[in-house]
Amino acid sequence: MTGPVIQNIADTARWVAFYRAMESERSDAVFRDPYARRLAGERGEAIVRAMPKGRQMAWPMIVRTAVMDEIILRVVRHEEVDCVLNLAAGLDARPWRLPLPAALHWVDVDQGELLDLKETTLASEPLRCSYDAVRLDLSVRPDRQSLLRRIGADSRRTLVITEGLLVYLDPEQVAELAGDLHAEPSLRFWLMDLASPG
Repeated sequence: MTGPVIQNIADTARWVAFYRAMESERSDAVFRDPYARRLAGERGEAIVRAMPKGRQMAWPMIVRTAVMDEIILRVVRHEEVDCVLNLAAGLDARPWRLPLPAALHWVDVDQGELLDLKETTLASEPLRCSYDAVRLDLSVRPDRQSLLRRIGADSRRTLVITEGLLVYLDPEQVAELAGDLHAEPSLRFWLMDLASPG
């Protein structure tokens, strides 16, 4: 592989999808994502192969996926959530692979390239719930606020997911996002991951 291992944000989505594929193919897997290998593609596998200790670095992403799956299912089942808003959704295939209620509305938000790839790759696969994909640059605050207002008006109790997003934002941007989420009363739950050098 020539050039940097990871060249853009889309590559990070392919990289993490390949980690999900690795786990899914184990006989003792902690979760199953039957779509991960297709979504990762050859590029995702090549990224992991080219990274120093690429395979050994899989465990935090695998644990994150398993834990977030568990939390999402618990909140949806027990907190009367009618909408899940997945910001920076990447190649996450939860609306296809998790046992979600058919009445749930799931909204993926990300760059067009990633959502196009996901929708094309999974076009023939059955969804578990109602699904929408919103192509949006989340760094444009007025556009983000408009989306949050629309989701807030259309739902009673929304779970917002920012898996793998906050690490790309500076503290001021995280604070702005928190304020924007807080401004919409129906956005009741926020599931995030935190990473640090520690």
